[in-house]
Amino acid sequence: MSDKECGHHEEEKKKKLLHHILAGVAAFTLLILLTILLVYLILRPTKPRFILRDITVYAFNVSSPTLLTSNLQTTLLTRNPNRHIGIYYDKLDVYATYRSQQISLPTLLPKTYLGHKDVVTWSPFLYGNAVPLAPLLSQSLAQDQMVGTVMVNVRVEGRVRWRVGNFDTGKYHLSVNCPAYINFGRSNTMIMVGPSIKYQLVLPCHVDV
Repeated sequence: MSDKECGHHEEEKKKKLLHHILAGVAAFTLLILLTILLVYLILRPTKPRFILRDITVYAFNVSSPTLLTSNLQTTLLTRNPNRHIGIYYDKLDVYATYRSQQISLPTLLPKTYLGHKDVVTWSPFLYGNAVPLAPLLSQSLAQDQMVGTVMVNVRVEGRVRWRVGNFDTGKYHLSVNCPAYINFGRSNTMIMVGPSIKYQLVLPCHVDV
């Protein structure tokens, strides 16, 4: 056998070995992914639960027909209902809306891990200084204030991951909507805290993942 033929033979052996190695790595990776998927489907993770416990109103004023200034503090409770699955909150922003229009700047919540059945409570402040309102929204807000009740939605947007054993899933978008009714008349849910008003709500939120 010539040197050329011998070199060609060695090159073919190297290619076959590399092919087998790559096939083995691909098969092992596929097996791991299938195992994670199988465990995920068997355990069937349940969406996290959110509850709006209260909202404190420090300011909620219309300084002109179309400018709204608000200063709110909310108490949000989140619970992991799963027995065998952990939940990672990688990035969560909370803000307030009125009739689908954002009226406060987003407040970033700390990164959080919820173990099995764990509960975490946050109390973020939500600020909106002279936020322009659409003309129709300004009219609606004036009517709601005359009636005495304004519905503000506390929204949470971010990314969530599931932990199954020692494996983490990919990131999923989390969207939470918590309706809060602010009563400007007398109400059993109102507590005067200095110049501010605290409303005891304890309302479940709608969660989408």
